[in-house]
Amino acid sequence: MTPDAHIVYVVDDDASVREALSSLLRSIGLEVVTFASADEFLACPLDERPSCLVLDVRLPGLSGLELQRELAARGRGIPIIFITGHGDVPMSVRAMKGGAVEFLQKPFLEEELVAAIRLSLERDREQGERRREMIQLRQRYESLTAREREVLAPIVRGMLNKQVAAALGISEITVKVHRRHVMQKLGARSLPEMVRMVERLGLGSSR
Repeated sequence: MTPDAHIVYVVDDDASVREALSSLLRSIGLEVVTFASADEFLACPLDERPSCLVLDVRLPGLSGLELQRELAARGRGIPIIFITGHGDVPMSVRAMKGGAVEFLQKPFLEEELVAAIRLSLERDREQGERRREMIQLRQRYESLTAREREVLAPIVRGMLNKQVAAALGISEITVKVHRRHVMQKLGARSLPEMVRMVERLGLGSSR
């Protein structure tokens, strides 16, 4: 993935820090958007590209840790790298328990920050791919007819075609036809793959 396919958000109330970080990250080909407060960041819609957030712990208004909790409550998942000049162990523990990628004390090495950012961007790219795959899988499942879903449920529980036919009061050949259609619509190449798809959808093998 090319650098311009990423975006890094920086939230720090110190203008000199924002400028320094922006200059550093742009020098390695990354797009950067800076904010002076958590409220400014929350008012900005997140880009669809893989992204991460470089976040100062101490901010006017909402603190960095409070912003982390607010993003989690809103379901806005984005990898966070905390930076601070006044951190302590309990603070770093709260940040990491909240899912932060890294907690860096100022002054930190540029290499440390860049490494954490690259890790965060790759993590967000992978998470984005998984989200898109789930959306597509749900759409494929929604395309199934009511009868196809009825056939799918016992099949993924391990029932044979003739057992499904008996349970639903239809012929075995009809079960086979529906089963083939279900596999085609879901894009499953085998029964184990279809079972995994159903599990990913959260339907479980008991449905």
